[in-house]
Amino acid sequence: MQAPSDAIPVPDALAYARRLIGSDPTRALAQVREVISVTPHVGEAHRLAALVLRRLGRVAEAEDADLEAVRMAVHDPDMLTAAQAMLANELHIAEPILKGRLKAEPTDCAAIRMLAELAARIGRLPDAEHLLRRVLELTPGFGAARANLATVLYKQNRFADAVAELDNVLTDDPDNAAHSNLKAAALGRIGGYDEAIALYEELTQRFPDHAKLHMSHGHMLKTVGRQEDSIAAYRAALAVQPGLGEVWWSLANLKTVRFDETDVAAMEAALGDPAISVEDRFHLHFALGKAAEDAKDWAASFGHYAQGNAQRKAQIDYDADDISRHVKHVIDSFTPEFLAARAGVGHDAPDAIFILGMPRAGSTLIEQILASHSMVEGTMELPDIPSIAMREGRDHGDVPGSWVAAVRDMPAERLAELGAEYLARTRVQRKSDKPFFVDKLPNNWLYSGLIHLILPNAKIIDARRHPMDCCFSNFKQHFAQGQAFSYALDDVGRYYADYVRLMQHIDTVLPGRVHRVIHEALVADPEAEVRRLLDYLGLPFEEGCLRFHENARAVRTASSEQVRRPINRDGMDRWRHYAPWLGPLETALGDVLTAYPQVPPLR
Repeated sequence: MQAPSDAIPVPDALAYARRLIGSDPTRALAQVREVISVTPHVGEAHRLAALVLRRLGRVAEAEDADLEAVRMAVHDPDMLTAAQAMLANELHIAEPILKGRLKAEPTDCAAIRMLAELAARIGRLPDAEHLLRRVLELTPGFGAARANLATVLYKQNRFADAVAELDNVLTDDPDNAAHSNLKAAALGRIGGYDEAIALYEELTQRFPDHAKLHMSHGHMLKTVGRQEDSIAAYRAALAVQPGLGEVWWSLANLKTVRFDETDVAAMEAALGDPAISVEDRFHLHFALGKAAEDAKDWAASFGHYAQGNAQRKAQIDYDADDISRHVKHVIDSFTPEFLAARAGVGHDAPDAIFILGMPRAGSTLIEQILASHSMVEGTMELPDIPSIAMREGRDHGDVPGSWVAAVRDMPAERLAELGAEYLARTRVQRKSDKPFFVDKLPNNWLYSGLIHLILPNAKIIDARRHPMDCCFSNFKQHFAQGQAFSYALDDVGRYYADYVRLMQHIDTVLPGRVHRVIHEALVADPEAEVRRLLDYLGLPFEEGCLRFHENARAVRTASSEQVRRPINRDGMDRWRHYAPWLGPLETALGDVLTAYPQVPPLR
């Protein structure tokens, strides 16, 4: 046998063991284990032991050796430097260290996992997923990597896949509240509300002092229409953490809660605390804006909305020109000739009904009406069309509308494949055998041309609301995610104008393809507008569509409580009270504002 490993440098001893693997793996393993007995903190030795054990068919022992190598990373100076750089968000320092490490040690699972985290942080989620799957291929028992994979899948809107990975994680670590919380959130995104609520009830009992668990519980209860229970959950969160701004905003966002003087005083006290986070601060401003609005103190209300929006906008990277360029790219490309050359392609299934347009334009109301029909299933705001578009456009440059170039180069069969993929991806959301289902993602207006090409028999409904009413409603609504255009009056006005410009183009090149529902007309004469809508869809009229507020289905959007009431004018024309401060919005809207049908004056 080779001389004791402490008699020669460790690298030489390990190099000798590597040379033995092919000819004498048993002797190689003995050599590696001798190194480990003398220097147990050398991760490379454990990785080499895993390699030899796999060669010998001892898979379980090999996995244990891989996990031990991961644990030894804390003793490695290079890995410590990389970890400290990641902690400081100095990714430019961490990346070359990790890549250099993997060039020398391609199976270093700790380094692969850290590189996956780096990829996820810069938004390269598919790359992060690939790296994490490589880790789990090498070390299936690496629970932290599997949990990371579940998070990456969740962020890619692959919620069912995330649940499957979390089930594996929780089998080994059943008491991990963070993993259970993520599983409950993922279940909520695929309609598993009962299981999600049961999980939250268990978690809030086990961790009663965890305010955000109570908050998440409240979100889920609100979704299924248990409003009083959701309010109780939100109040439980505030009892633990009175300054948690998102909870105050969640109460305000129910639209039916009226804050009393005690509530307002508590919010103002929290806002006056210099230690609260920026996130808490802007949520509190939005909630106080709603409180002042209910009290008809319009100046104070606008002041809070303006401050909340300014603070939120400072945190995001949004350029209104990107949307304008995206729209121009679609208009320039989706010409009559382009569309005629692709007539008859795509997947021929008629199942999907897309409701798109601006947020806060009445799309949830339309969905609730249609979901009350015996042949239509309501789902939620599905992220699949944007996900498909962004993925297809990835090889055509990281620019707005890059998916258009991808579509331009696609063979006909690829368009049909994308239609089939969309139907497969959304299958998890369908809980009944109804022939049609609703996809109510407002921002799909940007992809209306893509929808037409991949699903030519799908129906497209454009939910349209008065520009001032709609845009100001967006401005005073803090969205949990997305809608970066909504945090400045000029940005939201430009976004609305770009939306109208694209939909006018679609009307021109595909006349009759899109059915438009004017919100004010729907409120004024619900039956006439519902009949027009159902005629477009080729569905018979059903009285249940007019009794949509009796439908107990789950609703995730900010309008969840509003659509559980009969049609009313309560939210209409609110912008008129704020008219003195809305000059930038009017300017940004321009001709779009003057072209919109006149609405009745405020009553």
